[in-house]
Amino acid sequence: MRRRDLLKAASAAVTAPLAAPALAQGVKPLRFIPQANLTVLDPIWTTAVITYNHAYMVYDKLYGWDGTQIRPQMAAGHEISQDELTWTFTLRDGLMFHDGEPVLARDCVASIKRWGSRDSFGQVLMRYVNEIAPLDDRRFAIRLKKRCPQLLFGFGARQSFIMPERISSRPGTEQITDPTGSGPFRFLGDEWVSGVRCAYAKFDGYVPRQEPPAFFAGGKAVHFDRVEWNVQPDPATAAAALQKNEADWLEQPLIDLVPLLNKTPGIYTKVTDPGGWLMFMVINHLNPPFDNQAVRQAVIAALSQQTFVDSAVGDQQQYAIVPTGLFAPSMPMANKAGLDHLTGPRDIAKARQMVAQSGYKGEPVVIMSPTDQPTLKQMSEVARELFQSIGLKVDLQAMDWGSVVARRASQNPLNQGGWGAFITVMSPLTSANPGSMLSLRGNGRKGWFGWPTDERIEALREAWFDAPDLAAQKTVAEQIQTQFFETVPFLPLCRMQQPMAFRSDIKDVVSASFPVFWGVRRG
Repeated sequence: MRRRDLLKAASAAVTAPLAAPALAQGVKPLRFIPQANLTVLDPIWTTAVITYNHAYMVYDKLYGWDGTQIRPQMAAGHEISQDELTWTFTLRDGLMFHDGEPVLARDCVASIKRWGSRDSFGQVLMRYVNEIAPLDDRRFAIRLKKRCPQLLFGFGARQSFIMPERISSRPGTEQITDPTGSGPFRFLGDEWVSGVRCAYAKFDGYVPRQEPPAFFAGGKAVHFDRVEWNVQPDPATAAAALQKNEADWLEQPLIDLVPLLNKTPGIYTKVTDPGGWLMFMVINHLNPPFDNQAVRQAVIAALSQQTFVDSAVGDQQQYAIVPTGLFAPSMPMANKAGLDHLTGPRDIAKARQMVAQSGYKGEPVVIMSPTDQPTLKQMSEVARELFQSIGLKVDLQAMDWGSVVARRASQNPLNQGGWGAFITVMSPLTSANPGSMLSLRGNGRKGWFGWPTDERIEALREAWFDAPDLAAQKTVAEQIQTQFFETVPFLPLCRMQQPMAFRSDIKDVVSASFPVFWGVRRG
């Protein structure tokens, strides 16, 4: 189904009702329709965006990104030794976990270690570390082998959530199911029905900073006693729920329906992160045909970013950001190195010839296409047409996003349940730089899904972490992007802004890469 067919179907169904969620006694809860079903509660074990949405509600972090810089959050502050090899952190007063236990330095130490064992940014930081140790209940120290200019970015702009030591002392490879945190909301596990709904209650023990909220930093003051997530994979039914006042907040309205929503009394839409989300296709370097660099380069020769973004936004080009390289245009590392590979004339005939000369043996590209993610589904179908146009066979397999998330971890060959490609998204903050960009690794089977091997990218990434200033970091980022187009770790399809939709009485929504539920109020 192409984009206009999807629009036709959505328009026909836009008045379909959504069963109204149960209301808590007293104050009306905030009713939210998330972009996908929540299946995993552990933001260290998975990189699924929906799990990050959940995590920002129930956990807090030592530092937070305010849109331009890193600021203390759970930390009162830190001191750095003269040689810059010892960092001493002090926790602010009033920190408490949902189970009533105080947040202690040893909880932070265990959480940092677990995060550092899994996160692509954290793994590099841990190679700088000699020791992380508590000094007393409120202070801990990090002793380094060498200077680490990017340490606070890891704590403030990555998903380095603080959990109780009893939980975070478990291996990062083991998925946790206990969501006890110290954030502004408690997860109501007894109300969680996967695929249907989940709910959160305001945590009365949370003491927000006395500052205005800013992105993931500042004061996280909560104005709702209860937030309900109601899963609705059909975009037309989700939009109808907002129109009928059965929902307050729709995370990802189908962009084709945004003009209709903006014309509906009592509804408005808003882009909360103007940096734009990177839409990219993960390609499996362990299985043919994408284990062949010549095939990957052939795809780049034919790939039209404009075609991909058009499949999602149509004539609403205000949401499109093309051409795009690796790094978010709102961040300092954005550059144009190697972009001629994407901006020059698209040459299907040349790409077909490249495939024919690559040794390709007719293996199918198994695309996992999520039926409950309309934009990803549409782009998966565009990718199928692209691959077929250059002579690749395609097996497009429809499944829900939860199944994609589960299956993408498989490193098996195609005949044993393996896969070839899937499309996903990356926030501007995650695509800010070579360190935070989880898919930009070249460490093979030890890396993120797709598992590309590229020793030069790995070496350049290390050089970026060591770069002494912004100018040096930018130079390395350009070198990385140049190398990227040689080995093609993944396919950068386009960048686009995704508006959210709200009832008109929902005020003071905080701009951030993910929906955050502090600051927002009904008024």
